[in-house]
Amino acid sequence: MRVEHVAFNVQDPLEMARWYVEHLGFEVKRRVMEAPWAHFLVDSAGSTMIEIYGNTKAEALNFPQLSPAAVHLAFVSDDIEADLQRLVAAGGTAEGGVTPLPGGDSMAFVRDPWGFTLQLVKRAEPMI
Repeated sequence: MRVEHVAFNVQDPLEMARWYVEHLGFEVKRRVMEAPWAHFLVDSAGSTMIEIYGNTKAEALNFPQLSPAAVHLAFVSDDIEADLQRLVAAGGTAEGGVTPLPGGDSMAFVRDPWGFTLQLVKRAEPMI
C-alpha cells in the first residue's frame, strides 16, 4: 500500500488551493467546483498529493491555534531564508527564523494566510 493523499478540511478551500498552486508549486489534479469544493493538489515532484476541501458538516481544525509542532506540512527547500521571505511577502507569517538541527539539517516554520503551519526543511542528506 502507499499513501494517495492527506486531506485538510478548511474554511476557504478555493482561495487556499489557489495560494498553494501559486506560492508552493502545487498542480491541480482534480477539483470539484461545488460544495465541498475539493481540490486535489500534487507537489512539483508529482509524488505527494493533498486534498483541500470545505465540508461544513465536518469539523474544521482551528489551525492558527495549533502549535507548529502539533501539525505541519513539510517542504524541501534549497534556500530556506529566501523561501521564508517569499512566503511572508505572499501573506504568510513567519514562526521564528531558520533553526539548525542535529546532523546538519535546518528548518523554519511559516504559517499560510489561513494559519496552517508549513515547515521549510533543508536536509544534509535527503531522506527520500
